[in-house]
Amino acid sequence: MCLLCNAFRFAPSAPSAPWSARRAFVLASAAAAAAPALAQIDVGPPSGMRALVPAEALESAATQQYSELLAQARAKRALAPDNHPQLLRLRAIARRLIPFAPQWNPRAAQWRWEVNLIGSKQINAFCMPGGKIAFFTGILDQLRLTDDEAAMVMGHEMAHALREHARAQLAKTRATSIGLTLGAQLLGLGELGNTVADLGTKLLSLKFSRADESEADLVGLELGARAGYDPHAAVTLWQKMNQVSASAGGLEFLSTHPSGPERIQTLEQNVPRVEGLYLGARAGAAAPQR
Repeated sequence: MCLLCNAFRFAPSAPSAPWSARRAFVLASAAAAAAPALAQIDVGPPSGMRALVPAEALESAATQQYSELLAQARAKRALAPDNHPQLLRLRAIARRLIPFAPQWNPRAAQWRWEVNLIGSKQINAFCMPGGKIAFFTGILDQLRLTDDEAAMVMGHEMAHALREHARAQLAKTRATSIGLTLGAQLLGLGELGNTVADLGTKLLSLKFSRADESEADLVGLELGARAGYDPHAAVTLWQKMNQVSASAGGLEFLSTHPSGPERIQTLEQNVPRVEGLYLGARAGAAAPQR
């Protein structure tokens, strides 16, 4: 994730009504139920360390930080209005991905999902705990993302939230700094509970481990495939990312999303595992409605 940069270019817009994917979730729940719940890609159980940070508190902190971010963007005339074509495109992608999120984290069924677009040359996107998604125009424009590639970016970022990587990372940091043990959690939150309110300010600058990034790649790959997006787009996405990085002398996105031949190779190896999900989703979308 990253901090909001200063290169904005949208016209002023009135505060938009919250975009609710809850209705989309309900409408698409039948499609999610029809898909096999068994994951095609095994990434193992989520980190046990995340238990040291209450999920509800972190999601509340993320919501507050996200609201502040949007307010900053709106003040700088950078927040895309609800009728912006690129924002409509992103929200359409989200509506297809979100119904499959609870398979990876049951809490996601209750999240108040939001998708917003911020005018910035920065190549970046993120999904905060609780389903708060933001894309910067730079990643769409400079990489010229197809819908399939944009879905892979979104699926990857959603996977970080679903697998609660921020929660685990913050727990590790806090446990180290104050000497907490897992046993102390059984007796109460103690110092950790008193610091939860401060966590939101750290979310946008948080860096995930390479293991987290690899896990998000694979979970995002399966999310996209189940939603009917071509999993091969994950490979072309990172090929584009590497090309732009080489010509631009480095990208902020790659500082928190390390790339390289190994990452692309891992994705290529896993595409066949989810290809059946993708083809099944496409076939289902093409079938005549009764």
